[in-house]
Amino acid sequence: MNPTAPNHPVHGHVTFLGAGPGDPGLLTLRAVEALAAADVLIADPQVLDVVRAHARAHVDMPAQTVTDESSKTADVPVLRDTANLVMTAARGGKRVVRAVLGDPGLDGNAGDEMLACATEGITFEVVPGVATAVGVPAYAGVPLRDGKGTDVRFVDARTASATCWSEVGASEVTAVVSTTLDSVVAAAGELVSAGRKPDTPLTVTVAGTTTRQRTWTATLGTIAQVLKAAKVLPSPDGGQPVIAVVGERSAAAQRDQLSWFESKPLFGWNVLVPRTKEQAASLSDQLRSYGAVPSEVPTIAVEPPRTPQQMERAVKGLVTGRYEWIAFTSVNAVKAVREKFEEYGLDARAFAGIKVAAVGEQTAKSLVEFGVKPDLVPSGEQSAAGLLEDWPPYDPVFDPIDRVFLPRADIATETLVAGLIELGWEVDDVTAYRTVRASPPPAETREAIKGGGFDAVLFTSSSTVRNLVGIAGKPHNVTVIACIGPATAKTAEEHGLRVDVLSPEPSVHKLAEALADFGAARRDAALEAGDPVTRPSERRPGSRRRARS
Repeated sequence: MNPTAPNHPVHGHVTFLGAGPGDPGLLTLRAVEALAAADVLIADPQVLDVVRAHARAHVDMPAQTVTDESSKTADVPVLRDTANLVMTAARGGKRVVRAVLGDPGLDGNAGDEMLACATEGITFEVVPGVATAVGVPAYAGVPLRDGKGTDVRFVDARTASATCWSEVGASEVTAVVSTTLDSVVAAAGELVSAGRKPDTPLTVTVAGTTTRQRTWTATLGTIAQVLKAAKVLPSPDGGQPVIAVVGERSAAAQRDQLSWFESKPLFGWNVLVPRTKEQAASLSDQLRSYGAVPSEVPTIAVEPPRTPQQMERAVKGLVTGRYEWIAFTSVNAVKAVREKFEEYGLDARAFAGIKVAAVGEQTAKSLVEFGVKPDLVPSGEQSAAGLLEDWPPYDPVFDPIDRVFLPRADIATETLVAGLIELGWEVDDVTAYRTVRASPPPAETREAIKGGGFDAVLFTSSSTVRNLVGIAGKPHNVTVIACIGPATAKTAEEHGLRVDVLSPEPSVHKLAEALADFGAARRDAALEAGDPVTRPSERRPGSRRRARS
C-alpha cells in the first residue's frame, strides 16, 4: 500500500513486513530491500533468524521481554508491547521494520500496530508475505483447490467459535486449521461432532517449510492413533504450532505423489562441511537445494607467509611487466593477492596486459568478484593437471615474456610448477599464504561428530580428513562418508573411516551431487521395502546397511 499520512516528516517510517512461514527463500525482494535499509528491526521470534540475515550489521534490535514460562524453556522470547517499541523508534525518526510470521494482513497484532501508527500520523507501508496457512500446505504437497473450484476455509483453533466449527463441520469445504500438536485431536473431534465424516482425510504438518518439517496423513477419526503410533504424542513439544488440512485434497494417495519437499534426496540430513564459510558458501547452497542442513566447520586456517618479501617483490613485478601470466590455484590465492593490492593502493587495473589463469570455477568466480575475467579456465578436470592440459607452450614469437607468477599455499604440490617448466615457461613459485590447522569447533559440534549427530560429512581433500579428525575426532560409524576423489578416500580409510560415496569428478559440486544420488537411492530402497524413511543419524549403529559402491 502507499505510505499513509505523508505530512509528518519529523517522524520515521515503519514497514510491516511478512517474513513467511519459515523458509528464508520465501522472503520477497521488497522485503529484502526494506531489511537492508532498516535502522531498527523488531521481529517475531520465530522469524528473527530469517530476517536479520538481510539486515545491516549494526541494525538496532531492541530487547524484548519474555512473558511466558514455556517460551523461556524453548529459548524463544515472546514479544510484549511491540507497538510501543515500534512507535518509540519511529518517533525518533528511525526507519523501522516490524517483521511478523507469515503475512501482516493475517496478524492481528500487526493490524493494531498499523492503527496506532495511523492515529499518530507515522507513515507506514505493508510488505505482504507468504501466509503460513497457504505456504505450509504447499510444502506438504497438499494443494488447497482443484479445477472444480473447491471452497477453502481458514480456521484458527485458538479463537474459533462454536458457530465456526458447526459451519465447517457441516460443509465439504477444504479446512485449513491453525492449531498446536497437542490440540489437533480436539480440533478433529470438533469437526466430527459438527457433522464431518470420521473418514475425511487429514494432514498435520509441523515446522512447515523448514528442513525440520514433518507431515502425518490420517483421517479425522484416526489422527489420535496415528500420532500415538508415531510416538509424537504425548510429548513435551506438544505446544508447537501445526497446520492441519481437512478434506479430500489431503488424501494419502495424492499426497504421496505431490510431497515434493519432504521427498528431497537429503531432506533433513545434517551434513558436515569441513571448509571455511567463504569456501563452503556455494556448496552449502547446493546441499540446501537437496533438503540438507549444512554445518560449516573450518579445518584449515589461512595465515600470511612468514616472510612477506617474496610476495611483495612478485606483486611489484606484476605491475612493472615482469610476467606474461599469473595462475591462481585457489580462492585463497586470489584473496592473498587482492589483500596485497589493497595494501599498495592497487586494484584490478594492475592486471592490464597480463594473462590470468584460474584452476576452476570457484577460483574464477572469486577473480570476477575482484574485477578480473580469467583468460584460461580448465575445459576438463578442475585441477592443476586439468589446467596444464589447456595451458599453451611458451612461444618466443607470440610471447614477449616467458615468466609465470604462481601465488599459492606453502603446502602446495609441485605438479603445476613442473608442468609449466616442461612447457617452456619460467615460474616464480611464491608462497602467498600458509595453511595451518584450525582451532577445534565448539564442544557441542565435537560431540555431534563423534556421537553420530551428523548424517554425512563431505571431505574435499586429504588435509580436511586429517585436520577434522585431529581437531574434532573421528566421525561416528553411522555417518555417511563422502570423498572428492581416490586420494582423499584413501586418507579417510587410513583413519579408519568407511567411504560410502566417491565423487565421479574432483569437484565439490559433483561430490554434493553424488551424495544426493546416494540419499535418493537409500530413500527408494526404504520405500520399496516398506520401511520408514529415516536419516542415517536415526539408525542404531548395529543396524546400518553396508554402503553402496
